[in-house]
Amino acid sequence: MLTIWGRLNSHNVKKVVWLAEEMGLAYDRRDVGGAFGMDEAYRALNPNALIPTIEDDGFVLWESNSILRYLAASHGGEAVYPVAPQARASVERWMDWNFTWADAIRPIFFQMVRTAPEKRDTALIERSMARAAGLSAILDDVLGRQEWLSGDGFGIGDIPVAAYANTWFQLPVERPSRPNMERWYAALQERAPFRDVVMIPLS
Repeated sequence: MLTIWGRLNSHNVKKVVWLAEEMGLAYDRRDVGGAFGMDEAYRALNPNALIPTIEDDGFVLWESNSILRYLAASHGGEAVYPVAPQARASVERWMDWNFTWADAIRPIFFQMVRTAPEKRDTALIERSMARAAGLSAILDDVLGRQEWLSGDGFGIGDIPVAAYANTWFQLPVERPSRPNMERWYAALQERAPFRDVVMIPLS
């Protein structure tokens, strides 16, 4: 059975569990990181001391986007991970672009969710909000031309970006109107794995 190590309130763990649910994979998730800590056995699996890590039939892998690619490629996920080089590259572009998107949202998340109100850095929040708002315009533009980031259908190109988009929409901040992005977010909410795995309270 597939083993997934990592606490579920981690964006990167959500991505992996979400795909496993989408593909109907049996898995055993074990809480690691944050309040759950990391023992030496886990650090031996992942020398970065980060989450998630998986083990699949004896194969150990870390780095969440690499895990997404591996699970889709090795477990018959052609529907969410195309084989044709150009189609695959188009999907993977958004997986890599997500590092930029996540870097913009992460400071807002830590300030608004994990920092006491009296200790928040208002200037940092404003800078990060401006950057995230600008990046959301890029998402809105592409989603005005195609239904999903992955193309005509949902795919793993949507998963990393959507994990942070959920945070963007849940944060108690004022966001610019992005109709196409909002349509995509509503479509994501029709998927049970997204609702059950990703749309948990921010913590």
